[in-house]
Amino acid sequence: MTATDELLTAETPRSRPLRALYAGNARSVMHRGWSATRSTNWLVIVSGFFEPIFYLLSLGFGFGNLVGDVQTSSGQTVPYAAFVAPALLATAAMNGAVYDSTWNVFFKMHFAKLYEGMLATSLGPLDVALGEILLALLRGALYALGFMLVMQALGLNLSWWALLALPAVLLIAFGFASFGMGITSYMKTFQQMDWINFILLPMFLLSATFYPITVYPEPLQVVIKALPLWQGVELVRGLTTGQVDVGMLWHVLYFAVMIVLGLILTTRRLRALFLD
Repeated sequence: MTATDELLTAETPRSRPLRALYAGNARSVMHRGWSATRSTNWLVIVSGFFEPIFYLLSLGFGFGNLVGDVQTSSGQTVPYAAFVAPALLATAAMNGAVYDSTWNVFFKMHFAKLYEGMLATSLGPLDVALGEILLALLRGALYALGFMLVMQALGLNLSWWALLALPAVLLIAFGFASFGMGITSYMKTFQQMDWINFILLPMFLLSATFYPITVYPEPLQVVIKALPLWQGVELVRGLTTGQVDVGMLWHVLYFAVMIVLGLILTTRRLRALFLD
């Protein structure tokens, strides 16, 4: 055996698992999903864009006229609409990312059998996971960008730091999308999928979205602060109101860890379901 043969033999066991895991072509998965969404589900996307705007108009301005000003967790006094708007912005990103990474993934996995066909090609489970998660991220970004323009038009961005709210929202959407796809891989029936809404609704209502967290008992505050949406709301609210400090990096770290763990979970589940 020559030196070249020995080198090829030594590299094969290491290179095969890497190629089987990731082929570097996640963009094809994302492109296919976006083409399908654009041609069939555009009305659902439009409706998801207007939902947080309706909340903002009805609660931020309607209910806000009764409430007046409120204090943020940092002690800053802001109009109620400016308090609610960044929370709705974070929620819009969460909803857009979660919808694509759960219900759409559930249909593709159990009815269209799409992932089986993808993984029969050179694509690996990480390609599929990244492609689907980036597609969900794109949807969350569209919701966030549209809502931020509405906030700017209504004068609810109180600081130039609000320019960083868009990348912050993308981070939030990435975190929810990466975990959403992995969790959906365990779901077998539509009844089980209802548990996703069962979790999202109380998280939406309790994560200091409409009220300062100080209105809750201290034991409940500890639970709320562990929720990913609260982390996102605090991050975006701090940017749009200009209350920026080093402590906000903990929110960024929270979502960075969430993204990494979500990608690991999703990739392992796709490999276990379709390759092992």
